[in-house]
Amino acid sequence: MTDQDIVDKALDLKFAALKKLISGYGSLIVAYSGGVDSTLLAAVAHDVLGENSISVTSRSPSVAPEELESAIELARTKGWRHLIVETNEIEDPRYLANDGRRCFFCKTELYTHLAQVAIAEGISKVANGANTDDLGDYRPGMEAANNFEVVSPLVEARMSKQEIRDISKRMALPTWDKPAQPCLSSRIPYGTAVSVNALSMIGKSEKGLRELGFRVVRVRHYGQTARVEIPIDDFERFEHVRFEAEQIVLASGYKAMELDPKGFRSGALNDVLNLSV
Repeated sequence: MTDQDIVDKALDLKFAALKKLISGYGSLIVAYSGGVDSTLLAAVAHDVLGENSISVTSRSPSVAPEELESAIELARTKGWRHLIVETNEIEDPRYLANDGRRCFFCKTELYTHLAQVAIAEGISKVANGANTDDLGDYRPGMEAANNFEVVSPLVEARMSKQEIRDISKRMALPTWDKPAQPCLSSRIPYGTAVSVNALSMIGKSEKGLRELGFRVVRVRHYGQTARVEIPIDDFERFEHVRFEAEQIVLASGYKAMELDPKGFRSGALNDVLNLSV
């Protein structure tokens, strides 16, 4: 048996464990954002439970419109039961304050809605798309999940992000190589208030930069300045289109654009919390 055979067998065992877990729930709501993790979970839940699974997506200013549209379209093409709930975290002053607990208040709002859907639809469990890689990051949203008894099947099946991508590719899910897209509020430094206007500026800037060819991009919001993070490998290409990039960012409402010399770093703004990311 080759090393690759061993890897494939281990992945098969985890995939089987995931399906067994989901089957055991009997019925399931998946908190479905359209990202790689929740898309795999939604697909497997649909395959295993059929009409007893519902994928639910939130609509709010902290979700980029094109991300919502993409999630809706994928669910439609796959034939999943899919609902959209309007979440109102943007009206919670604790969320707007943007301290280290922002994600807790956001997820509390989301899970409140999902719990209501579960009761209305007679669904036994609510699941999120957390994976084992998330366990080492700062995730106050997981505390909210625990408060609502939300299950994390990908964690229970001991699946890492790469394994989720590998299985997604096997299942021909278009999200298998999709870059992570956390909520737009994560681009605003802790202590700077979240606002609908700031979220709109961030979302428009990132959409334009992705259309310019930068799949992995973050626009960090520093008042009137947008600090752009892209992988260091993209720096040379960025210099060739810097003028176009700056026009996109300025048209989104910023007064100035900077390129972060350190390059893209997932969870970079968590550094101020002195926590491992």
